[in-house]
Amino acid sequence: MQIESLLENYINSLPDSTTKSAMLYSLTAGGKRIRPHLLYTVLKGYNVNPEIGNPFACALEMIHTYSLIHDDLPAMDNDDLRRGLPTCHKQFDEAAAILAGDGLLTYAFEVAASSNEDSETVIKCISILSKMAGPSGMVYGQQLDLEAENKVIDWTMLQRIHEHKTGCLLTAPLLMACILSKHEEDILAWKKIGFSLGLAFQIQDDILDIELTAKEFGKSNSDQKNHKWTSVSILGIERAKEVMNNLYQSATHEIQSLTGFKSEELLEYVHQIQQRRKKEIYFYGIK
Repeated sequence: MQIESLLENYINSLPDSTTKSAMLYSLTAGGKRIRPHLLYTVLKGYNVNPEIGNPFACALEMIHTYSLIHDDLPAMDNDDLRRGLPTCHKQFDEAAAILAGDGLLTYAFEVAASSNEDSETVIKCISILSKMAGPSGMVYGQQLDLEAENKVIDWTMLQRIHEHKTGCLLTAPLLMACILSKHEEDILAWKKIGFSLGLAFQIQDDILDIELTAKEFGKSNSDQKNHKWTSVSILGIERAKEVMNNLYQSATHEIQSLTGFKSEELLEYVHQIQQRRKKEIYFYGIK
């Protein structure tokens, strides 16, 4: 799979260190690669060579992996299992995990900046990545999530958490592909699609946390341990499933409404995500 070899090559170019080993361990420990796939699929839908998205696809996956490493730390969710393997701080130690996350986050922007696209396009894409991953995006969602522990919150607040913590980084590849394809007129539609997919995906995670064991799902369930509210605990599992399906349907309709975009492959991938029953999702036909 191209994305795997690209990621390994980027990390292997770094000087040998425990930080490098921890970065490589977490980055190559499996995962769905949803964000790169979304980027590539939107580029293909606009009839653009998906390879122009390689630096941004790798940057997205590096930032996503950094967020998981830090999310698993004892100061946050204190998880022992991620993608069916010991979390980074369990495999190495807390200091190595912190540095691995720091390394992936900062290296991601170096990788994105290495794109051969014109400077205006690269700057726009990096700006999207920074905003969606930073203190008004994913990081903001993580802060809201931590502050909500041991508190009573409603569905509106939980949506706000999920839209930032999960939705922002699922929206970023759609927006970057839109910019790379020179179809900025569709940017608002892709924002709506991205946040619908992000919220649906997180609700689905909440449902799978209840229905599957940690071994089946590939990660431990820290939400119950940390007394966190989930879509299932607030809405009930049947209502959560209904909301999830409505969000996937909304995203599907938005995709179909785009003019000048060949939607078949993206719609098929969204269907695969919706039907997932454990952590593996096929990426270009390969686990």
